[in-house]
Amino acid sequence: FFLLLLLGRCHSGPMWAYILAHENAVPLWRSLMGPTKVFRARHSDPDSIRGAYGLTDTRNTTHGSDSPASASREIAFFFPEFDEQRWYEQEEPQLRRGRLHYSAEERVHRVLRAEEAEVT
Repeated sequence: FFLLLLLGRCHSGPMWAYILAHENAVPLWRSLMGPTKVFRARHSDPDSIRGAYGLTDTRNTTHGSDSPASASREIAFFFPEFDEQRWYEQEEPQLRRGRLHYSAEERVHRVLRAEEAEVT
């Protein structure tokens, strides 16, 4: 039910979906978003995203997975071409070594090839 409601909201205006790469991505992002209930967010966490920009509980400006398992399902839905297992096995170790480049045009981080890493 919730995913259908979320998808309906996603079609009500511009939407950007991101995959956050951090070992604590879920709790860190949820902390930045603030409480789901906008009234509560405005009073207990006014500097959070929802506290500052939320309109109603169903129009609270942002969504974040509630667990790594939910994140995996949502990543597969929004990014069907993304291979999460491959990322963990091949690209995530490169991320930890700092061998990535962010392409603002593509809005994605790319693993640098060996020759590119030597130049930068």
